[in-house]
Amino acid sequence: MHAPRGDARPAQLAPGTAGEHLLLLAACARLGATLVPLNWRLAPPELARVLANAGPTLLYTGAAEQTLAEQALARVRDVHAPRLRVLPTTPPPRAASSPRHDVQAISGHVADRAPAMLLYTSGTTGAPKGVIVPHAQLHWNAAGTVSAWRLHSEHVALVMSPFFHTAGWGVFALPLLSVGAQLVLLPTFDADLAVDALEACRITHTFGVPTQWQDLVASPRWGRALPHLAWMLTGGAPCPRSVHDAVVAAGYDFREGFGLTECGPNCFVTTAERARRHPGVVGDPLPMLEARLVREDGTIVTAPDTPGELQLRGPQLFGGYWQNAAATAEVMTADGWLCTGDMLSAEPHVGFRVRGRRKEMFISGGENVFPGEVEAALLATGLVREACVMGVPDARWGEVGAACVVPAPDVPFDAPALQRALREWLAGYKVPQRMRSVAELPRLGSGKVNRAAVAALLQDGA
Repeated sequence: MHAPRGDARPAQLAPGTAGEHLLLLAACARLGATLVPLNWRLAPPELARVLANAGPTLLYTGAAEQTLAEQALARVRDVHAPRLRVLPTTPPPRAASSPRHDVQAISGHVADRAPAMLLYTSGTTGAPKGVIVPHAQLHWNAAGTVSAWRLHSEHVALVMSPFFHTAGWGVFALPLLSVGAQLVLLPTFDADLAVDALEACRITHTFGVPTQWQDLVASPRWGRALPHLAWMLTGGAPCPRSVHDAVVAAGYDFREGFGLTECGPNCFVTTAERARRHPGVVGDPLPMLEARLVREDGTIVTAPDTPGELQLRGPQLFGGYWQNAAATAEVMTADGWLCTGDMLSAEPHVGFRVRGRRKEMFISGGENVFPGEVEAALLATGLVREACVMGVPDARWGEVGAACVVPAPDVPFDAPALQRALREWLAGYKVPQRMRSVAELPRLGSGKVNRAAVAALLQDGA
């Protein structure tokens, strides 16, 4: 953790396990092992599915998450369930006479496509999907980011993203560490603490999802002079124009980015002038990364300001989905392009602009939510016979879940009780905030649920 320079007032950064993630990544790289950062926001059944899929040997946890880890492990029935190790609250003192380890005995060449990490994202059917992040992806993301964003060793970044998200690693942490710069790690996000750290630690760069920026601009500490600040970045979800305007009005350089776990996560570069004149524009592709827009019929979009699905190709790509060749084949073309499912357009001398998503997935407060996973959990409660979930606009979170459900026979519809039951199975941000009961779901002639009709029902219910 970075200590403030000079006479700056130190931010009160509480001890936590954020820094241990960096140490564990370095240790795994040295040993040729793979790190699997786990989302502590998940419920025990969700974590158990991830553990069963990844098959780790060891499970490290902080003391605060020990109960959660034990509950998840209790659900892993495999004989190869990982051993649990609880990290100490404070590192033990190192004895002066401690023997030195033979580094050469445990170090060796790491292949560039060897997995450095597995970062898990929920699948459309509720099954966890492990994104293989090879060492090459980490390296080329750092190299392209440092070059395009003009980062150097004198910069200091405030890391507000958790390390179970790709942004925690890729947006500023590993790129800046690669050039010997400094990081300030927040163990958990707190708006007042973050604003204090921006000033006290002389932060030059930071990244946050739009929900975090909403909290930051609402903080009574917001708006102070930050002479060391170069620029701030947002991403992970569409940024409301009101938030963009509030950050700019405070006198800060605010830019919007785009990336995903499967590529980058830094895919574009923009400038202060473009960001100021064209809110929503993410700019041009980073070095070594190719980008193209493709229509539904497979033809390439060449006309300006015309939406198409973004496809990406370059050394920043992931290594596929862990033990899921079918899912990998769905998103990769034969000639190596990643089909992102995101719709963008491009304007000459301006750059790429995010227009929406082709997938049914929605993003709530920077967190990916897959309707299929939530629908499966709804059915698992025993209170619901059928369900259809989708994202709907929300002023605070960008999007929240909305569910149209058919109650189980002889079960009265009780939205609060259903939400409470879901929290036993799902992280809180996945639980639909809006619900409507219907006698039957509208369907197409094929028998599939008519999602457009469901959206209309949910809109009427709102």
